[in-house]
Amino acid sequence: MFSRKYIYTDKQHTNKGIMSTILGILDLASIAYAIYNTYDRGGQAPLRYAAACVLILLFSFIGIVLGLIGRQESERFYIFAYIGILLNIIAIMGISGILYAGAYI
Repeated sequence: MFSRKYIYTDKQHTNKGIMSTILGILDLASIAYAIYNTYDRGGQAPLRYAAACVLILLFSFIGIVLGLIGRQESERFYIFAYIGILLNIIAIMGISGILYAGAYI
């Protein structure tokens, strides 16, 4: 009555793609934390938030590189590599937006 089609494969997710996704999630959570606490202080950001944003920027570039390396592996699932690249690009755009707002607004 119902035909079930199973596909058996030995593909796995790339470890570098998973690490890229984890870095992207941590980056976005750190940016959100810094923005929320700065807003809570009335717009006065401590110097440690600036240092954290520099580290977030560094980790975002590392996450993009890990995602791209994970994407280059053959016979793997690439969803975590794509998600990691996207999250890290969003984090870089967030830091860029913060810098633009601080300089021109």
